[in-house]
Order: sequence, then structure tokens, then C-alpha cells
Amino acid sequence: MEWWKKVLPEISNTTTTFAYNRPGYGKSDSVATPRDGLHIVNELRALLRDKGMKPPYILVGHSTGGLYMQLYARRYPEGVSALILVDSTHPQQLDGDGALEKQSLLTRGLLGVLVTGTAKEELDLLPQTGKQVLDLPILSGKPVFVLSASKPLDEKSPVADDANAKRKDIARLYPGSKQIWVDSGHGIPLEKPEAVIAAIREALLLSHSNQNTHMIPDTGLQRDAPQAARP
Repeated sequence: MEWWKKVLPEISNTTTTFAYNRPGYGKSDSVATPRDGLHIVNELRALLRDKGMKPPYILVGHSTGGLYMQLYARRYPEGVSALILVDSTHPQQLDGDGALEKQSLLTRGLLGVLVTGTAKEELDLLPQTGKQVLDLPILSGKPVFVLSASKPLDEKSPVADDANAKRKDIARLYPGSKQIWVDSGHGIPLEKPEAVIAAIREALLLSHSNQNTHMIPDTGLQRDAPQAARP
């Protein structure tokens, strides 16, 4: 929840928000189901129903959370009014020069130490989740905002070049989307929360003429306990 502490207070003053920790993170209980995107998305959908939060939603996802929000939007487009991707993982993030075996020894060593448990299960199934995204029709007729970190563009290596090419390519996956380059590293919600807040407010304005809309943020990084919706 730390990743959203600068965004949620600003948005929750004017609209209903719902932030949660996926199973196995922070104080959220682990589950026995596979940690691929379809299971994660269906669990979120069931959770929203249990909380009495009716669609449509503005989906906001950072990092790996952005990949899951892409899948949710494609699988259940009728329940989505807008999609906001915050330096999101690309569906083919681990393909080509982005493959884990092509990362530096230092990066692979850190991943081995830091990415364990549920996070490791999700990482192992990331290619499967990406395929699940690309196998579904694109979200059309709904606003899509692609917030991309610009600072990593200065990095020079085959791995960095591949990651930056995929940052640019996410907008291609959603024709008509609005790509916004943010003067930030990967942690945009903490480094430049105003960029996320502005995108959410614009999405709210665009969807205001439709039904009541709830904002559902998800992050691919650190999480704490689930939070209930609040007006």
C-alpha cells in the first residue's frame, strides 16, 4: 500500500476508491490457486462483488499490476470505464532481450534473493499471463492512459533498450490511447504522484456522463493489508 499513499488520499476525497493487496502479499493470506493472470483477475472480480462495489471501474495498475489490469479490461470490458497503466509490465516483457537469462548476474542474484514466495510464482507465470492478455481482444471505445517512465530511457544496454522499446510499445497495443512520458523512474506513484492523479481525474471526467465509477488501483510491487472501499 505504500506505493499508493500519495495518490489515494487525493482521489478518495471525490470518488470511491478501492486498493488491495493480492493474495500472498503483506497481510493478505496466500491461496492455493495458480498465480497466473486469469486466476488473479477473477479473484479481484469476486472481491469487488463481495465488497458490494458495482462496475464500471477505472482500473489503475502499476508495474506487474498494470499487466493484470490489462487482462481484466480485456476479459471484462463491459465492467470497465477507463484503463490507466503506470509504467506497466508489457505482455511480452520477458521475451527477447528481456528474458531473465539475459539479465546481468547482479540482477539475477537480486531477483533470486528478493523475489520469493508468491512473487516468484507470479514471475514464473508472467509469460503465460502475457499470452492470456494478447489472446483477448483489445479494449476499445474506452479511454486508455499509458504513463511511462522517461528516466530509464537514458540507460544504455541491450536489456535496457529492450525494456524501453516495450515502454513505447504498450501504447501501440491500445490504438487511440494517450501516452504520457513522466520525468520519473519506475516508481511513478511515489516519485510523481501528481501525474497519476491527473490521469485519474481526466478519466473520471470522461466517464462522468456514464454510470457511477469506482477506481481500482493495483501495483506490481510491495503491498500491505487490503483496504475497504470508502466514499
